[in-house]
Amino acid sequence: MRLSDFDFALPPELIAQRPGEHRADSRLLHVARDSLADLRFRDLPTLIAPGDLLVFNDTRVIRARLHGTKDSGGRVEALVERVLDAHEALVQLRASKPPRPGTRLQWRTSGATVLAREDGFWRLRFDDDVHACLQREGALPLPPYIGRAPEAADEERYQTVYAREPGSVAAPTAGLHFDETMLQQLRERGVRAAFVTLHVGAGTFQPVRVDDLSQHRMHAERFHVPEATARAIDEARDRGSRIVAVGTTSLRTLESAADPRGRAADAQGRVAAGSGETSLFVTPGYRFRVVDRLLTNFHLPRSTLLMLVSAFAGVDRVRAAYAHAIARRYRFFSYGDAMLLERCED
Repeated sequence: MRLSDFDFALPPELIAQRPGEHRADSRLLHVARDSLADLRFRDLPTLIAPGDLLVFNDTRVIRARLHGTKDSGGRVEALVERVLDAHEALVQLRASKPPRPGTRLQWRTSGATVLAREDGFWRLRFDDDVHACLQREGALPLPPYIGRAPEAADEERYQTVYAREPGSVAAPTAGLHFDETMLQQLRERGVRAAFVTLHVGAGTFQPVRVDDLSQHRMHAERFHVPEATARAIDEARDRGSRIVAVGTTSLRTLESAADPRGRAADAQGRVAAGSGETSLFVTPGYRFRVVDRLLTNFHLPRSTLLMLVSAFAGVDRVRAAYAHAIARRYRFFSYGDAMLLERCED
């Protein structure tokens, strides 16, 4: 398929610029195999059977955007892609001229030194602990389609209520709809929960620049599958329950952990615990091994995430669902509404 196969016209006013008043007040489009149903997110517990397993991504968004100056006086903006250790990180840099190794960058109260250029990013050594610096001086990196600066409310609402592992530069947005009441309702219904961690990198916002999708290369992202999660998936499979990925990041983590090219080859939907990196690029024709249902938001035109959901639920079905959502004035992207997709068995 070509990049142009995943384009669609979206009225700009449907791009959600702020979250709704309450997390679970979002709308929910249930995309079944032969029907579309307009629901509220609060209806989700009625759609998940007792014994089914919801898999959440517990990554936490860091204050990854820094503004400062070079030692020459020029302004610079840094977006942390990955924290490497206590003092080093890979970042995207915006400056009038590319900095040379050895260049000093000054933030508000501390600084960093440019070490080298690595795979499109810059390696920096921070004067103090990276996470401490970001917490003190960084700003929340709202997506580029949100046309405003971060506000105090974003510090809470651009995190899931279960976020605990710092490292992402973007939220796993399907999880933003869950509040504690919803999680309790699911537990009381007998729905199981498990967690993985995938730290979303800045490359998630990079556009696909080739029309031939076979030529596109995904950026690598770190993930971790705990032993308890691998065991929970085995148990769900053994009792005939379904695996529901909360977000594309959870899906990519699970499918990567069961990829037959890796260490955990298993065609029966089981995964191996452990840590690794994934650059899995899911397009129509991909054979899913683990996930039975996907809860996700509405994604950008021509994006890898739209390609993933099209592979999962079927290209024609997703096109129809997006046309329906636009006609019904659903809210799109990070702070927008949600959809529950059934896996296409074609």
